[in-house]
Amino acid sequence: MENKMSEILSAISHPNRIRILKALKQEGVLCGCEILPILGLEQSNLSRHLSTLVKAGVLIAWKDGVRMNYKIADERIFDILNLAEQIVNKKEKINDFIKT
Repeated sequence: MENKMSEILSAISHPNRIRILKALKQEGVLCGCEILPILGLEQSNLSRHLSTLVKAGVLIAWKDGVRMNYKIADERIFDILNLAEQIVNKKEKINDFIKT
């Protein structure tokens, strides 16, 4: 159980993977060719990020002709990302308070 949890958390811990998830949240389903210009990465780099997310079970992938499509496997992944964002915001507010 802990190993699988760690795999999921590790998969979503990269800034480019968070950007992929945000793009998929907004669009629902995207093919790799549509994600590429959003992130501005090399194809091989994007493929590694997508593969990591699929392997961890964060994304579902399927082929449609020559297109490889991706979508979020479970929308609750955004609960984790939202919680992380709230923690960051609180930490920044505390740091701002300490500086004044």
